[in-house]
Amino acid sequence: MNFLTLENVSKSYGEKLLFQNISLHIDKGQKIGLIAKNGTGKSTLMRVIAGKEGSEGEGSKIIIRKGIRIGWLDQEPNFAPGLDVLSAVLDPSNPLVRVVQRYEKALLHHENPLARLSQNAAGEPSTSESEGGDELTEAIAEMDQQNAWTFEAKVKETLSRFRMNEYEQQVSTLSGGQQKRLALVKIILEEPDFLILDEPTNHLDVEMIEWLEEYLQQPGITLFMVTHDRYFLENVCDSIIELEGGQLRRYSGSYSDYLEKKALREENEATTYDRQNKLLKNELDWVRKSPQARTTKAKARVDAYFNRREVNDSLKKTKDEMSLSIKETWLGGKIVELHNVSKSFGDKKLIEHFSYKFKRRERVGIVGQNGSGKSTFLQIITQLLPPDTGKVVVGDTVTFGHYRQEGLHLKEDRRVIDAVRDIADYIPLDKGKELSAAQLLERFLFSRPQQQVYVSQLSGGEKRRLYLLTVLMKNPNFLILDEPTNDLDVLTLQVLEDFLEDYPGCLVVVTHDRYFMDRLVDHLFIFEGDGKVKDFNGTYAEYRAQKRSESVAVGSGSVQSASQQSTTFAKASAGKTVNSQPSTLSSTERNEMKKLDREVATLEGRKKQILERFNAADLGADEAGKLSAELGKLQEELEVKEMRWLELAERG
Repeated sequence: MNFLTLENVSKSYGEKLLFQNISLHIDKGQKIGLIAKNGTGKSTLMRVIAGKEGSEGEGSKIIIRKGIRIGWLDQEPNFAPGLDVLSAVLDPSNPLVRVVQRYEKALLHHENPLARLSQNAAGEPSTSESEGGDELTEAIAEMDQQNAWTFEAKVKETLSRFRMNEYEQQVSTLSGGQQKRLALVKIILEEPDFLILDEPTNHLDVEMIEWLEEYLQQPGITLFMVTHDRYFLENVCDSIIELEGGQLRRYSGSYSDYLEKKALREENEATTYDRQNKLLKNELDWVRKSPQARTTKAKARVDAYFNRREVNDSLKKTKDEMSLSIKETWLGGKIVELHNVSKSFGDKKLIEHFSYKFKRRERVGIVGQNGSGKSTFLQIITQLLPPDTGKVVVGDTVTFGHYRQEGLHLKEDRRVIDAVRDIADYIPLDKGKELSAAQLLERFLFSRPQQQVYVSQLSGGEKRRLYLLTVLMKNPNFLILDEPTNDLDVLTLQVLEDFLEDYPGCLVVVTHDRYFMDRLVDHLFIFEGDGKVKDFNGTYAEYRAQKRSESVAVGSGSVQSASQQSTTFAKASAGKTVNSQPSTLSSTERNEMKKLDREVATLEGRKKQILERFNAADLGADEAGKLSAELGKLQEELEVKEMRWLELAERG
């Protein structure tokens, strides 16, 4: 069953053409993710599909199947004035809502307002006169008759899932992120036929994201969405649509399927580019040698040459240009040290007696629920906020680059290129080379013409990207990124990740983007609440796997220690779980496992020596470079051996 059809749809923003004569078909049950650079028309296309904007294309068609209900989540949702949290998520057109609202109004006459939605979801509330009058009794009877207790329980549970528990709080007093969560709750409760979601994972913590992910995987849900969360795309979507150059290109399958198919397409285009280049060189020779040719046939050949050159240039990719070798800014033996640091706000403990010394090239991810103290921790590191107890020591050679969640106020009347040049004109590269502000902007997907645009003309995501560049342009050696993925598109994130993988300084990241975290950090600081901060040696995926394992173990009555449940190789290799099935390994493979154990232990020992040497005060730049190269090769060798060990362990 077809839900939506677009034919020959076009849209412009001022003089900028966003997309032209595009077509799209969405059928019931399909789950589609949209990928595009910020500022190229993603949100506009979403609004066209949701029926919020029309098309400019002549002869265009936007056909939405009659009778289907659309749930539209805007990037910045608007609520009617004067609503509280509960009223905002209840659709008055729903008969169950009217029943529940009548019941709550009656309840408010007899109980404390904080008791709203506190009745038993099983449908057995007391109806005695001592607990309410005739109004409440009648309302309870109607709740029974309409079987509305289940709906009430669902409302309460869904609000709780997204930590919106203050039902009487005025929506106008909520933050932008809270309002986005509230709008998402409203859509979930309405159960529309067709969901259109613009960045649904923004402002959600990981528990919320994983719950929403599972909810959207239901086969009966039809979905069209934009999100930068690539694990979310991978786990939810059955096709990916890319908006590029004003046109749509559709890839069937998950996000990983999209990456494979796009890589294959680009490889084919590169082959075509090389082949056509040879033809173009021949044509160019002819054009240069025959300037006197003025016949119709000759002129047609000249025109054909320039047309083909234009097409060929569009095929050319700039991936090689993305690779940067940023010159490392020297870090001394002392970087950032936290000694017995504690911080509280009122009765809420955020950090208690935490000590740590950062090392060169360290990559740490910060994980915890919203409000657990992650951003406070970053402010303490950078000495923007003093601790209640303990002290923070920052080395003389440290230059911070701090990308803040709330962003930076950019001057709207400045051109993009000037906003970056206000910070610096160049970033130093290896071997005495330099990268200009304009070149860095190009690498982060700001074309030369776009660099001349005023900041006021940029989209929200483009402004976030520009702010990020002003931080990078300072060439810091200790980079702190607080929710850098919010409002950044997938293509920008790919460029940023490539940049950060080669970044030579210390990196600290706070993000709810699981993919971003797994790709870039080596270990995690887990903010567990009540001031407790745990150092977890592994990726975020490994941490979540351990948490799930602990939940299963507790549920089955067999609680294991965290070290026993860890999925990391180092802990797994300490003792293999006995399998009830006989081993399928040959004697040769069992000997190979023993050998791998010894080799990994040796490599880990050398790795530890190198990391300890990095902390030495007398370490010179030349030695640091050699040790860094050795560490890179050693890490690659470790990964190969660990993967082979795990492969054998699973079979054994």
